[in-house]
Amino acid sequence: MRQIKEICRLYLDHNIGIRGIARSCNISTSTAQAYVKKLRQLKLDFATIYAMGEDELHRLFNGRKAEHQKKPAPDLPYLVREMKKKGVTLQLLYEEYRQEHPEGYSRTQFYRLYRDWVKKSNPTMRLPHKAGKNVFIDFSGDKPCYWDPATGRKAEAELYVAVLGASSYTFACAVPSQKVEDFVNCTIKAFEFFGGCPECVVVDNLKSGVTHACYYDPEINQTFAEMARHYQVAVLPTRVRKPKDKAKVESGVQNVQQRILATLRDQQFFSLQELNEAIGEQVAKLNQRPMQVTSRSRYELFMELEKGQLKALPPERFSICRWKKAKVHIDYHVGVEKSYYSVPYRLIGEQVEIRYNERVVEIHHKGKRVASHVRAYKPGTYVTDNSHMPYEHRNYLEWTPARIKKWGETIGPYTRDLMEKIMQSKRYPEHGFRGCLGIIRLSKTYTPERVEKASLKVLQLGAYSFRSVKSILEKGLDKVVVLDTAKRLAPVDHDNVRGGAYYDADNHR
Repeated sequence: MRQIKEICRLYLDHNIGIRGIARSCNISTSTAQAYVKKLRQLKLDFATIYAMGEDELHRLFNGRKAEHQKKPAPDLPYLVREMKKKGVTLQLLYEEYRQEHPEGYSRTQFYRLYRDWVKKSNPTMRLPHKAGKNVFIDFSGDKPCYWDPATGRKAEAELYVAVLGASSYTFACAVPSQKVEDFVNCTIKAFEFFGGCPECVVVDNLKSGVTHACYYDPEINQTFAEMARHYQVAVLPTRVRKPKDKAKVESGVQNVQQRILATLRDQQFFSLQELNEAIGEQVAKLNQRPMQVTSRSRYELFMELEKGQLKALPPERFSICRWKKAKVHIDYHVGVEKSYYSVPYRLIGEQVEIRYNERVVEIHHKGKRVASHVRAYKPGTYVTDNSHMPYEHRNYLEWTPARIKKWGETIGPYTRDLMEKIMQSKRYPEHGFRGCLGIIRLSKTYTPERVEKASLKVLQLGAYSFRSVKSILEKGLDKVVVLDTAKRLAPVDHDNVRGGAYYDADNHR
């Protein structure tokens, strides 16, 4: 609109010709002539035109828009809906529009109207990334491969990608799976690669990071949350099916696929370590490569913007621990990978959380640690703290060896004797409660008579355990009749039967 007012000033106040107006306003002579012609038709002075607003001037001088408005406008919401359908293109929709309205807009104008409508109806807000604020992490859909030396077969690996927000500095590595241990370990390696920790970790809603996805109250995986507390970072899950929330890592994954996976596509690797060494070399090249927009590399931006803004790594590396929930059994023990660990007897029947790694097993109740044990790896091992045992409270708890034997006696005397042997074979009788209750439960699956026969066979064999009884019942060995070899058959007396004396003599000659 300023240009229109300047044309009016030059023509009306200074009486400058069309060519002079074109040179002064840097427009073509035909355009200048069109504006002068319009001024002659309007017969207005410059003071009146100068006082007009932009909308009014636009209506007076933009004759082309008035001409366009006479043309039938396309149904823009319809175009947006149709473009979401598979195989539909904007060129196809334009051809359909011109068939219906031959006097309608040209293709260029049609395309412009569509794009302007899309921008207004679905605006995208570009968020500036503060240095050291966020790191975006995700797994790639395309996976690298290597030959597993253990099996000799080709195996797929998961490709983990982490991208810093301000500099786009990228880290990538291959891991066997997306399990929580691998996911947490990759995130720790990313922090060590960056040389520090950002304020927030923006993670997609995979189970290794987010146990329950919710926009308002997401539940973070307990192991991943513990790692975040150790490194003093916040975890920000993205919204479900909202890739724009993590557009930075979406772009980073695409760069890794194009610059790393595509580069390594024809190479063969014979271990995961060898694959990661090759990926590391390509990651360094990617970070040193100048970006098109800034003409600077990710590494340069990282050193300039983000390196000094990251928080220092903690003195100790995070030790990955696994968590599980369990209910305390009547023997006041909980199981962890076929070994059993004691808790205070007052927690019998309570729900507890177990935190364990390669060295230690910790049991928590309502957020408080109630027991800690050294990890045992032999299956069936009981690790018991004497302070957890309820010797003075057995009558209160009503779970005693005498009561267990009484339960066994309801099945039969052999079952009672077997239960007594099981409890005697343990360091503490309570350690045998679990196996005895298992035998009682077998009497509900099988008949008590069969359990009694199986108990007899176990007593004869001397294999005092629940597993022995279960195995005999499953294989039906309790139904097999064993001959009593102790009873000797009477000797046969017959004239044709010769004794040893016959052969000692010379009668056989």
